[in-house]
Amino acid sequence: MILSLACTQLRMSPAEAITAATINAAHALRREKSIGSLDVGKQADIAVFDVADYREIPYHFGVNLCWMTVKRGRLIHAAEQATV
Repeated sequence: MILSLACTQLRMSPAEAITAATINAAHALRREKSIGSLDVGKQADIAVFDVADYREIPYHFGVNLCWMTVKRGRLIHAAEQATV
């Protein structure tokens, strides 16, 4: 929701919105040494979305496109695969 609002109401680009929600938010909380980006020594907090391009993420307001979530290096959510 926040990414959608940032892009539609604040006219931020998807890259700017994602940066604001990740590394800039970590800096605001003074936790940039442990969270906010994918670097050696930081917590492996990752959300993987089922989109062709990262720029699609903010424009799917209210739609859960999260395919997988990893928190501190552990898988906590994985979408079910469709079987045909």
